[in-house]
Amino acid sequence: MRGSRQRRKIIAYVESYDDIFFWRTLLSELETEDIYFEVMLPSRTSLQKGKKTALLHTLSQGLGREMIVCVDADYDYLLGGCNADSRKVCANPYVFHTYAYAIENFQCYAPSLHGVCVMATLNDDHSVFDFETYLAEYSRIIYPLFVWNIWAYYYGRFKEFSMAEFAMIVTPGTINLFNPAPSLAHLKHKVDVAIARLQHLFPEGKSTYKPLKQQLADYGLTPETTYLYMRGHDLVEKVVAPLLDNACTVLRRRRQHEINTLATHSTQRQNELAGYLHSAADPAEMLRKHTDYRRCPLYKKIQHDVATRCLSVVR
Repeated sequence: MRGSRQRRKIIAYVESYDDIFFWRTLLSELETEDIYFEVMLPSRTSLQKGKKTALLHTLSQGLGREMIVCVDADYDYLLGGCNADSRKVCANPYVFHTYAYAIENFQCYAPSLHGVCVMATLNDDHSVFDFETYLAEYSRIIYPLFVWNIWAYYYGRFKEFSMAEFAMIVTPGTINLFNPAPSLAHLKHKVDVAIARLQHLFPEGKSTYKPLKQQLADYGLTPETTYLYMRGHDLVEKVVAPLLDNACTVLRRRRQHEINTLATHSTQRQNELAGYLHSAADPAEMLRKHTDYRRCPLYKKIQHDVATRCLSVVR
């Protein structure tokens, strides 16, 4: 039952169904006895969704401390308001964005990926793969090419170097979990070839690439965290999901081998294996459902923005 004092409600509009859980989790940690959030899609009269719908529908109503929009940053944050779409995201204090490209990038936050493996396989063996070291090195390799991709969008040359082309180049291909160095070396070669082509294609980049690189650094992009800012579904599908599948396969096999070794008779073996397989889960599903990315500094930065602009409280 409600007391005599009504809690203040802040409506938070998001892009799609998939975004509701992420933003509800993030915003619920800021709720108090006096304030709560209600997360919803931008329209109650249609099934229209998406970033443009969320921004158009809500900006027309006038945003403020009682009504906010929460969207994926995409490239708009790193573009720093250089075009109309980017300005809609960056200029309005009541439009909150992910800083990272999208929610999928948070789900791929490197320090959380071992936990995803544990959720999927119920095996806490750390020796199979070091996700943090790998994604930091992967990011360092693709970083200069990623700056070129932002450059192409910043200066309106994206038709000549699109996100799709960037994703194709930085796809690592088959990786040996126990010896990823050859794959990374091949990736670096592909990146170096692409950069040489872009330097020839865009000679004007000789004077504009470095200033943009510094601007991106001011926005928080570092060589080691590039993976957080590339297109989210490319990161999931081409980089992280294959790694998770391979690591989880090894972890499941090790657990099954342990059961086979320790079982004293066939009935016990069959029961243990059946129970284990029933409890294990699909790593792709666990990647979507886990929330260990809440440790990510960018996640904390979003919460700080909401708290200071809507709650007048610094957390």
